[in-house]
Amino acid sequence: MASCHAAVATLFQTRLAEAARATEGALDRALSATPEAGEVARPARLLEAMRYAVLGGGKRLRPFLLIESARLFAGDAGIAAGAAAALECVHAYSLVHDDLPAMDDDDVRRGRPTVHKAFDEATAILAGDALLTIAFDILAGLDAPAETRVALVAGLARAAGVGGMAGGQMLDLAEDAVWDEAHLRGMQRMKTGALFAYAAEAGAVVAGASDEDRDRLRRFGAHFGAAFQLADDLDDAATDDAAGRPSLVALLGPDAARAMLIREVEAAVDLLVPFGASAGVLADAARFVAGSSG
Repeated sequence: MASCHAAVATLFQTRLAEAARATEGALDRALSATPEAGEVARPARLLEAMRYAVLGGGKRLRPFLLIESARLFAGDAGIAAGAAAALECVHAYSLVHDDLPAMDDDDVRRGRPTVHKAFDEATAILAGDALLTIAFDILAGLDAPAETRVALVAGLARAAGVGGMAGGQMLDLAEDAVWDEAHLRGMQRMKTGALFAYAAEAGAVVAGASDEDRDRLRRFGAHFGAAFQLADDLDDAATDDAAGRPSLVALLGPDAARAMLIREVEAAVDLLVPFGASAGVLADAARFVAGSSG
């Protein structure tokens, strides 16, 4: 059993690296210096800032979930990579704006100066704006049926917007909020979980999976996102505590938060049971998130 799990873990790491390469290739093509039809020009400094933001590393877990979910239903790998690139543009835009002085005011991300430090604040704002909008350009131009493209566009808009990531960020900034468990979990389901839920469901959309399977993958992604956030909070507990930043770890204590993390991973893995061994890599991805916390 141990050797079987090790083999799955190795396959997960391989697939994660493959998804990162496919996504970065699609991003490189989408962010070329050549204007697309209907564009006048692509200003070099803005394009440089966009590429700096989105090609600056990271595990690419969201693209991986999308690509691996599409693989589960034998979806087209090229379409999945394009959709993953669009998703990563939205994720990168959110990080660029989160780092701004008016938001989290961070100087460093992934060991490099944040975009507003490497360039300037105005360029960072525009780079974020442009990354968000180009995401929908990428999805609209996929070589996929119209109904697939519409579903991908609508799903990403809702995951990223007022009822998803942006709304969650607003809840995170609310100074008069009651920072109880319900508020924290609701905020995290929107700010972090919405894009993970979209990633897993979008892969099923790419592959033309049934509504039932799409819903199952969406719920898997939501539990995955909750686990990811808990693991992140456990890793950052000392920093968050020093900054007075509310989190489930601070509210419940590390032991209770770690137990909640394990429950979220178990719920995610349970949702994959109907797919059998074909979903082993997705299941191991969820276990990887749990293992990444200290």
